[in-house]
Amino acid sequence: MAEALLSLAAILVSVFVLAVVTDKFFIPSLDEISRRLKLSDEVAGASLMAIGSSAPELAIALMALFTAGGAHSDVGIGTIVGSAVFNILVITGVSAVVAGGLHIHIFAVGRDIIYYLISILYLGLVFFDGHVSLIEALLGLVGYVVYMGLLIVLKVPKADVDDDLAANVQAQPPETQKVAGWHHLESLVEVVLRGVTGAPERNFVRAFIVSIALIVALSYILVEATIVFSAGIGIPPVIVALTLLAAGTSAPDLIASVDVAREGRGGMAVANAVGSNTFDLLVGLALPWTIALSILGLSGVNVGTEDLWISIGILVLTTLVLFAFLWTERGLSRREGIVLLLLYAVFVVYTLANG
Repeated sequence: MAEALLSLAAILVSVFVLAVVTDKFFIPSLDEISRRLKLSDEVAGASLMAIGSSAPELAIALMALFTAGGAHSDVGIGTIVGSAVFNILVITGVSAVVAGGLHIHIFAVGRDIIYYLISILYLGLVFFDGHVSLIEALLGLVGYVVYMGLLIVLKVPKADVDDDLAANVQAQPPETQKVAGWHHLESLVEVVLRGVTGAPERNFVRAFIVSIALIVALSYILVEATIVFSAGIGIPPVIVALTLLAAGTSAPDLIASVDVAREGRGGMAVANAVGSNTFDLLVGLALPWTIALSILGLSGVNVGTEDLWISIGILVLTTLVLFAFLWTERGLSRREGIVLLLLYAVFVVYTLANG
């Protein structure tokens, strides 16, 4: 019981520091990089923000694949699948609730969601025989390069950008007051980290790299603590990966999306959620497979396919529900955000009940 409590404390501390790193260093450095590259909100959200904030899932997939000869690879896969569901339902839902509704570019959302559905199809095809070859792994990486190219070529029409700028001005919510204790702890962690990174607005490259490194390191702590916690309370590791671990590693995505949603950039919040999922499926799984197959010289990686089609069905269903909500009135209302959060609660209950 003592180990379970200590591991729970480690989880809470890790998530807290992740929040500070994301809010005070990752987002400012990302904004500066996006500004210098002249990227739109949607492109930045689906590329730089998605890649950086998906680092925990990638790190977990790598660790799971190389631990005990790949015996825990299903933990990495479970984390990515659970994170995908969390991103679609919780990140967009919370962003809509906090911001009082999201205004989006239907063109950009349609582009990203269609490609995400293609990524899910790739997952199904690769896992069909329970064996991943090097060619199949490389196909995922190539698919993500194609996605990056589409983000650059298929840009949001200028008229839509102008309309969104006007909507963003109206969408600005009032500033929220932070709890005093939280604010002091946050300031303390920020001061310590600034000693390493400097001001993220000026030293944006260093801050961006250090932020990602911290996200990966904290994810390692989060994984170890969560596994100990699951053993202490008798929950199978895969179930922990689908629920607790997925939610914990998605904390950077959630914080980043809520921050930009509060600023009225709803399109960026949705693009981050969907773009992170595309990154997870095409790179978060494919890159560890490619590294393992290249270094170890294996003919392929065996993956567990039990309940695979149920997982793929859940991914497709949640994505279609989100798109249906976004299609109506070109945005996501606070009421629809609440519905998405309730659907996630159903998913968690279903997962635990069938564990």
